[in-house]
Amino acid sequence: MSESSSARLSVFKTYKLYVGGKFPRSESGRVYEVTAKTSSGGKGKWLANAPLSSRKDARDAVVAARKAFGGWSGATAYNRGQILYRVAEMLEGRREQFVREVGEVEGLSKSKAAAVVDAAIDRWVWYAGWTDKIGQIVGGANPVAGPFFNLSTPEPTGVVTVVAPQDSSFLGLVSVIAPVIATGNTAVVIASENAPLPALSLGEVLATSDLPGGVVNILSGKAGEMGPHLASHQDVNAIDLAGADAALAKELEIAAADNLKRVLRPQPVDDWSADPGTARMTAFLETKTVWHPTGSLGAGGSSY
Repeated sequence: MSESSSARLSVFKTYKLYVGGKFPRSESGRVYEVTAKTSSGGKGKWLANAPLSSRKDARDAVVAARKAFGGWSGATAYNRGQILYRVAEMLEGRREQFVREVGEVEGLSKSKAAAVVDAAIDRWVWYAGWTDKIGQIVGGANPVAGPFFNLSTPEPTGVVTVVAPQDSSFLGLVSVIAPVIATGNTAVVIASENAPLPALSLGEVLATSDLPGGVVNILSGKAGEMGPHLASHQDVNAIDLAGADAALAKELEIAAADNLKRVLRPQPVDDWSADPGTARMTAFLETKTVWHPTGSLGAGGSSY
């Protein structure tokens, strides 16, 4: 075989946003360099150019999330669970890719990166199992004085903006996205600024996992640039500040008060692989209480 026929040009991956089930470049045309993280915490080799999302990209993501909300929130909890499990299946098939990406952007050895990816896959399975059970622990029948049934049931809040963790580009990301959509909400996610590649690759997995377009929208770039506009956006119902620093979190919380958004403040997480509990699911649920007459009650009890 000749040298010319055996040599190949490198095929570099073009990372794109994930908005409305499609993969657009930023409308601004801007990109920024993503570099590997060294063992000392510094910058290593160039990995890729990631889209630098603009305010227009953020607005487009909100439109897509709102459009998808009716169908996703109206789907059965069992169906949502099936789709989240399908995400885990697809991730399992692309495990090696994510091990490489997580290892490079977080400066982890292959074995440590593999443990992170495995935990992220398991996290999707865990939330898939919760979709049709969370209503049983946050809803129920309430005792009232009178001939009434009084029932409380959880409902999704709506469109949720998520500022993803900065230091855990994949496991932390999954841990804040999965509970939002498991309960029927739709999400606009701002990925880790310095390590967005696993998040953008996750968009490719979601697109092939039966998840309707617009349920999850992933933006890369600066949270300080997009965050204030999403926090003040009148069609966003809640915001998770997991990856915001103290100054940005305060700014976004003030902006979110304009239309009384639900706000989940930043909470220190020492180990993203630990049992997450149900707090992130219940943070973005509303409770609907329904009263219904039982009918006339006589000596024999209810007329039903």
